[in-house]
Amino acid sequence: MTAGYGERWSQKLTWEELQTPHLQALIERARDEDLAAAGLERAVPYRFDVTSALLPRSTQGSFAAVAREELVVAGLQLVPLVIEAYGADCQWTPAVEDGTLATRGTEIGRISGSSRDILQLERVLLNFLQKLAGVATETHTYVQAMGTTPVRLLDTRKTTPGYRLLEKYAVACGGGWNHRIGLFDRVMLKDNHLAATGATQGKSLVDFVRTARERYPDLLIQVEVDRLEQIPPALEAGAHWFLLDNFSTPELREAITLIGGRAATEASGGITLERMKELAQLKLDFVSTGATVHQSRWKDIGLDWK
Repeated sequence: MTAGYGERWSQKLTWEELQTPHLQALIERARDEDLAAAGLERAVPYRFDVTSALLPRSTQGSFAAVAREELVVAGLQLVPLVIEAYGADCQWTPAVEDGTLATRGTEIGRISGSSRDILQLERVLLNFLQKLAGVATETHTYVQAMGTTPVRLLDTRKTTPGYRLLEKYAVACGGGWNHRIGLFDRVMLKDNHLAATGATQGKSLVDFVRTARERYPDLLIQVEVDRLEQIPPALEAGAHWFLLDNFSTPELREAITLIGGRAATEASGGITLERMKELAQLKLDFVSTGATVHQSRWKDIGLDWK
């Protein structure tokens, strides 16, 4: 890692980078599913919370959001947006920050005001917090398994449709780093791109990488390789970054030596929690996995009456 690619080409989404109208639209869709049968073809007799409507409007309460198991907190800044989407007469006071490792029983924050309003938004609010805490906690588990290392853990584009930015933000809360956000911010020549153009090796691969560099001089050019002999032609053409797909540990060592610090190295495919410590000891720049998102489990967060 003498070239320092991990530091040069890493990114972590911050909350300030997330577009508020995008988040509001996601929340409103969740609200309308719950209150107004949005997406359901058949007619329903009521389009509001029929149970909470039984409470007198004057009923006031205070509810604590509590971690019922150890978890990494993520998405707390969604709470005011949820309250706003419901037009709820209540206030939110956070007790911790995103990225906090909360032990069981930790109060994450408190919401006070109209009990009727709080009860109707409770489930949607917790759905967001539990889902994002799951991603952040799974990421934290992978990062901890790596130990002390300059190798950085990256996420992927394997995200829940509509939730990409939130899930990538949660990865950052858990101590991971973000790979490309979408198809727009990096040229990534994957196996199917190479196969579709017949550019899987030799001069054809050199030409394809050079074409990418000429077309997009301002973008990183990453090449996915699944065998060692693909590295020299892509390196010759000026690839900035290699995704080493499903390489064994001995193959990774050989690839790192072959690349020799002239491009960034990323191990991907077949990445398991049990393998993280071994990978962290190699002279890689990055390890990437979608497991921090698609293998994550919602964490248990409750809203308790106080």
